[in-house]
Amino acid sequence: MAVTSVIGLQWGDEAKGKIVDLLTSRFDIVVRYQGGANAGHTVVVGDQVYKLHHIPSGILNRGVVNIVAPGVVLNPPTILKEIDSLLERGIPVAENLKISDRVHVVFPWHIAEDRAINAALVGGESIGTTLRGIGPCYRDKYGRSNAIRLGDMYRPDFREKVASIVALKSRLLSQLGDNEDLDAEAIYEEFSGYAERLRPYVAETTHYLHDALEAGKNVLFEGAQGSLLDIDHGTFPFVTSSNSSGVGVCGGSGVPPRWIQRVLGVAKAYTTRVGGGPFPTELHDETGQRIRDLGREYGTTTGRPRRCGWFDAVAVRYTVRLGGVDGLAIMMMDVLSHLPEINICVAYELNGQRIDRFPGHVDDLRLVKPILETLPGWQTDVSQVRRIEDFPAGARRYLDRVAELVGRPVDVVSVGPDREQTIFADSTL
Repeated sequence: MAVTSVIGLQWGDEAKGKIVDLLTSRFDIVVRYQGGANAGHTVVVGDQVYKLHHIPSGILNRGVVNIVAPGVVLNPPTILKEIDSLLERGIPVAENLKISDRVHVVFPWHIAEDRAINAALVGGESIGTTLRGIGPCYRDKYGRSNAIRLGDMYRPDFREKVASIVALKSRLLSQLGDNEDLDAEAIYEEFSGYAERLRPYVAETTHYLHDALEAGKNVLFEGAQGSLLDIDHGTFPFVTSSNSSGVGVCGGSGVPPRWIQRVLGVAKAYTTRVGGGPFPTELHDETGQRIRDLGREYGTTTGRPRRCGWFDAVAVRYTVRLGGVDGLAIMMMDVLSHLPEINICVAYELNGQRIDRFPGHVDDLRLVKPILETLPGWQTDVSQVRRIEDFPAGARRYLDRVAELVGRPVDVVSVGPDREQTIFADSTL
């Protein structure tokens, strides 16, 4: 039996979807356990590009069960659009998708609330919301009284719940200056239709996973966003609304930690970030723009240009320890091939003192200056490399230095978007 978790080690967008897609054939079940439609995973198979927001990246592998677990917040029209798109392309979704009846549902009032609150903020930086209602849905989840789970949509009192919440949310939105007219009956009818379309996929996934693990099934957990966006352990308040680091796997899926045997941490060979918040190694020059263009660093979900900078070993060493990571998957190595020299952040300077630990408060992180180590570039196309030993000496030196600084071996290296452009240094994966 194999139970593995794949998590992002930076601020998201690390290409976790590609790794999950590649590993899926070795597993019986793939589990998405947190986040919502604010996550975007891109999988490239030949000339086909699949952009997934809700459905696990393992959906492209026949015979593998894909689970959307209770820790996810679900936008019904978004997942139905994904299902329809996959069916049109011949992917047998009905055979291998299960959605927990415990997932919380994003409603129109959540999206309106997200927009209204964001518009009401004066000054300061954006926390990076995608305005898809994710934060307000999680807020209602923890507030409990105004939350609706997928299973609630099949109960006799669903219409009554919608009407009660719409009355409350309409007053709240009015106070925030949003005059959107929320029609309780129209919302009930619309979402009842979604519920019927989703009915074939709805399941009690917690028991299903417990039974599968006890039966010796192989399970792969797919994280969304990145560890530095974790609501409790990330760069708060510039974070997402769920536990996006390794600590979120158990709470979001309902699987106890004793079952997880291996954690693979995914990081780009450089660093990117979307939205506001401190970014110690950010590049505001031509090199940063060149990395953005070469890496096509524009959001899968929003299309927003990502901020780009050098690899931050201080940050990744922190998230590796936080997530209990066993090995690294280093992505986008082909992008760095075009640079004459490459920097790695090996420590920070804070108030004149050298530190090698990631600060816990965002104000301190704003003040740090990255201490950079410069390595010569290799300036050789590596997109056709298929073995670690075939990398140019400079590329191997870079990977070795990353592993040394972070304290974990490099198990996987990606040199392009396609499935074939991935090298497994650890054959046991």
